[in-house]
Amino acid sequence: MQPKSVPSRPQTGWKALTDRRTRRPWLVRTTAAIAIAGLVTNASLGAATAASIVRDAETEALIKAYLVPIFKAAGIRSENRAVFLVPSQSFNAFVADGSKIFVNVGAVITSETPGELIGVLAHEAAHVGNGDLARFKEQLRRAKTATLIAGLLGLGAVAAGGAAGVGGLSQAGAGLAALGGQAARRNLLAYRRSQEAQADRTAMGYLDKSGQSGAGMLKTLDRMASDSLFLSRNVNPYLLSHPLPRERIISLRELITNSRHFNRADPPELVRRHRMVQAKLIGFTWRPQRINNRFPLGDNSLEARYAHAISAYLHGPLPPALKKIDALIQVAPNNPYFWELKGQALLERGKPAESIAPLRKAVSLAPQSGLIRILLGNALVATGKSTNLDEAIKNLTIGTNAEPDVSVGYRALARAYAMKNDIANAELATAQGYLVDGSVKDAKRHATRAQAKLKPNSPAWLRADDIVSYRVPKVR
Repeated sequence: MQPKSVPSRPQTGWKALTDRRTRRPWLVRTTAAIAIAGLVTNASLGAATAASIVRDAETEALIKAYLVPIFKAAGIRSENRAVFLVPSQSFNAFVADGSKIFVNVGAVITSETPGELIGVLAHEAAHVGNGDLARFKEQLRRAKTATLIAGLLGLGAVAAGGAAGVGGLSQAGAGLAALGGQAARRNLLAYRRSQEAQADRTAMGYLDKSGQSGAGMLKTLDRMASDSLFLSRNVNPYLLSHPLPRERIISLRELITNSRHFNRADPPELVRRHRMVQAKLIGFTWRPQRINNRFPLGDNSLEARYAHAISAYLHGPLPPALKKIDALIQVAPNNPYFWELKGQALLERGKPAESIAPLRKAVSLAPQSGLIRILLGNALVATGKSTNLDEAIKNLTIGTNAEPDVSVGYRALARAYAMKNDIANAELATAQGYLVDGSVKDAKRHATRAQAKLKPNSPAWLRADDIVSYRVPKVR
């Protein structure tokens, strides 16, 4: 729904070598969110870029379910690890600053089984477990000259050539790369490739320890190898930050196939959830004709009906869409995300009062979802009725505590407090929203106003004081 600031930090990633056209972002949307560090960037993202991220309770819940056994096997505490979706149709995932895992929508849609996506996530968890970000940051610190930095940026363009047309970017990147120190640059990239290779092996260790098959990881690498066949003929492998997929397969195949869990199938419930999330993402990000190609109109599976219901509400009149959503609810009345979809459709079509009942039901079925609570709070505020304000404040407070980076929740909370004439808390919520958006000056201004109206040293006063005292971290 709202902008999220993600620090510019070194990243490591699974490495996408193909890129498909990105469809429109969907649902809870955050813009201008990722200031990517150009020196360690994923090839598919470019040397230095900004991308939107999207939020969805159902998809994030599934990815976190995939990560729980991996983190347990790795000995990584999971409570401070956030998952974000990037609205790109390319197959990619990466980690930033050790606590944020980014997964492209395309990685979820393209992965045919849970195991394929789990293998990717295990690789990203391995970067966290191995401390790769901090170690590579130290390697970068040693690369002091501006010419070397320019050369690395050029190499990012070379690697990206496979995604955007090998000719143009490769030529431009080669020109930049010539500015850098050849030996130092190759040493740094060799270090990156060794990190990526080690992350593959570590990831397989996590899968083995958690009783999961690495067959999905192998299948993903096989597909990437096929997609990158042309690229591998046109790019010097010593100028890449990742080993080529075929090299990774050679390194991993024996390890994966000899695992005692190699033939273990994905649990049926995870397969079902995976297919439903795929259908949801397809419904939100693909054009109707493409959805019809994936799910022909004669397909009566639940996932097909889910995708078509979403497409109907996005691209057509509301009544037929509601009929399709109600049919989903009739089949699975305890699915919170079907109720959420109905409430969202009504709210976005200007019917906030009618959206409250289905959103309340969604919250009752998924009380831990901060995103759904924020959606309900928005609906309650949007009715403009004073009788809904206390319930709105309760849900928005719980929701923003669970999802502190969703600024639309703070804006709705500020409006609710203002409607109750509680200006101090309205100013504080406004300040929190601005801070999440990265508007530090505006955040401090409203926090100062809030402090003047709040009881000194009260919890609200202290939150305002934290904003007033906030200093933007320096990017090193």
